[in-house]
Amino acid sequence: MSKPTLNHIKNTIGIIGNDKMLNRAIEIAMQVASTKMSVLISGENGTGKESFSKIIHSLSSYKHKKLVPINCGSIPEGTIDSELFGHEKGAFTGAVETRKGYFEEADGGTIFLDEIGEMPLSTQARLLRVLEYGEFIKVGSSKVQKTYPRIIAATNVNLLEAVRKGKFRQDLYYRINTVTIQVPPLRKRGDDILLLFKKFANDFADIHVTQPIKLDPEAAHTLLSYTFPGNVRQLKNLVNQMAVLEYQHPLIDAQTLATYLPAHSQALLTVAPHDTLNPQISPAEREILYKVLFEMQKDLQDLKRLLFEKLQKEEEGKDLIDAYPVLFNRLREPNTIAGNFPKTHTPPAPIANKNPLPLAKFLTKENIEVPSQEENLRLIDKEKELIQKALRKHDYKRKYAAKSLGIAERTLYRKIKEYDL
Repeated sequence: MSKPTLNHIKNTIGIIGNDKMLNRAIEIAMQVASTKMSVLISGENGTGKESFSKIIHSLSSYKHKKLVPINCGSIPEGTIDSELFGHEKGAFTGAVETRKGYFEEADGGTIFLDEIGEMPLSTQARLLRVLEYGEFIKVGSSKVQKTYPRIIAATNVNLLEAVRKGKFRQDLYYRINTVTIQVPPLRKRGDDILLLFKKFANDFADIHVTQPIKLDPEAAHTLLSYTFPGNVRQLKNLVNQMAVLEYQHPLIDAQTLATYLPAHSQALLTVAPHDTLNPQISPAEREILYKVLFEMQKDLQDLKRLLFEKLQKEEEGKDLIDAYPVLFNRLREPNTIAGNFPKTHTPPAPIANKNPLPLAKFLTKENIEVPSQEENLRLIDKEKELIQKALRKHDYKRKYAAKSLGIAERTLYRKIKEYDL
């Protein structure tokens, strides 16, 4: 039987995305699945940690038995021992019959302990004995029983910090932390956000029998800038809301999208520190704008040089040069920014007894071609042109093109999609 590929696992488990950190986490899960080691999955709430327990279970020798998921944070402290290890009849008020616990049910299979950092210290001691010796005792019993499940734990808190604060046992931490899988938060997965949006939009369109909602370019940019504190779970709920309420206008713009983002979270939109120009512009994008401005400055200098050369060839042009010395001294020095030319420069005196000719009279279409306002003056066009130059220069290798532009490869990839290059 051939070894399953990364894409096969994604399709089987239902994982959407191509982010490098996500792919690396899946690859680690695939590698450790065939072992019997305990695994710790770390990540924020809503990142899909349970999906990784499914990957490990489905590729392990325990796959023929149960995968038992347990949320340790949702079980009251007074009953968690009974839930995990079972109890005998009459062990406490309400224990009307003997009951098996999750560890007994999961014998030979896999048990997934989600939010293990919420587990009480007394229960942690019981769990440590299961991990070390495969032994447990039911509540209200003195009989030692055996169980051998594969244990996978998950947490959204820093367990090492919890150990320092005395809220988590150090010996248990090192016992479950044999292999750690770090699941990236949604805000760090780049264009995976748009892939997930499209997937959820199609799913909810089928459920609600409507047209799938879509984002215009500005709304897509807004979505990519949002931090998603609730991660994939929050995005899914967001799409569900819009699928129900905006089905009559399925193309979502940025203004509409903003009404669905929590008001208290607007401040969480990704901003560049100390940005005095535009709080929505990232440092990488600002770098592109600077390059565009420098390119525009270079074009302006070339235009000044061409104008001066043409004026020198025309009889009326020579008269204009003499009549407006300060203006044309700037044209004579194309590399000098307007207003900053050398103070030591002495312009030639205007020719005596000659009336200055109106500059507008000379600068006509017949004398000199003046570029239209729309021609290469928009920043977005210059940015697009700059990206195309970089791509051509590096044989369309995005990694090297992004490096020459001074931006992240992910930012360049988004710009290529945005401009349909």
